[in-house]
Formats: sequence, C-alpha cells, structure tokens
Amino acid sequence: MKKIEAIIRKTKFDEVKEALIAAGIEWFSYSEVRGVGKDREERIYRGVIYDTSSIERIQLSIIVRDINVEKAIDAIVQSAYTGEIGDGRIFVYPAEDAISIRSGKRGDATLYILDDKK
Repeated sequence: MKKIEAIIRKTKFDEVKEALIAAGIEWFSYSEVRGVGKDREERIYRGVIYDTSSIERIQLSIIVRDINVEKAIDAIVQSAYTGEIGDGRIFVYPAEDAISIRSGKRGDATLYILDDKK
C-alpha cells in the first residue's frame, strides 16, 4: 500500500475528483491548505496590493493498493495540469497497514469493497 498526498489548485479539485473516481479510486480525503511557493509577487487590483506568495490549495490524502499507484498519479497529473507555475506537487509514501474500524479487517482489503459483507 502507498499513501499519495497531492497538493493542487482549488480550481482543479472537481476535475481531479472526477478523474480519480473514473480511475477506480474509491476513497480519499481532502482539506483546504495554504502554502508558500517559489513565485513571490504582488498583484495590484483596483489600487489594492495583494501578496500572492501565500496561496490556497487543496491537499488530497489517498491510500491505494500498489497496483493503483500509477493510475492515481496519472489521473491527478492529467486533470490538475494547467502548464503554469503552481500546478502543485504529488508525494508518495509507503503505508504499513490499514485497519477497518467497523469490520476489523487489516491490509489492502480495507481499501476496496469486497463481495462478502462481513
């Protein structure tokens, strides 16, 4: 199992969500985050200066079986891409175990729906 963390533009969230569902990723969590990137500039809008170095993003947290890692990454990259600075980052970590609180099952079987309803 792997944990995939992706930080993406807020405007791309719906596209990424749909791409992950289409790729067969059945579960993930997300939260709104703020970060500081390489691009530091001020923008002026109607006479008010805005600092754009602190940017709002969505952070996805996805646990997938090893066979689904590349599918999930491809779905995120293809749907989050704009070609501009600030498209985001993806990080992949090993996940040692997963436990279903309801059923007590362990391992990657907790990551997808099985036919047997226990």
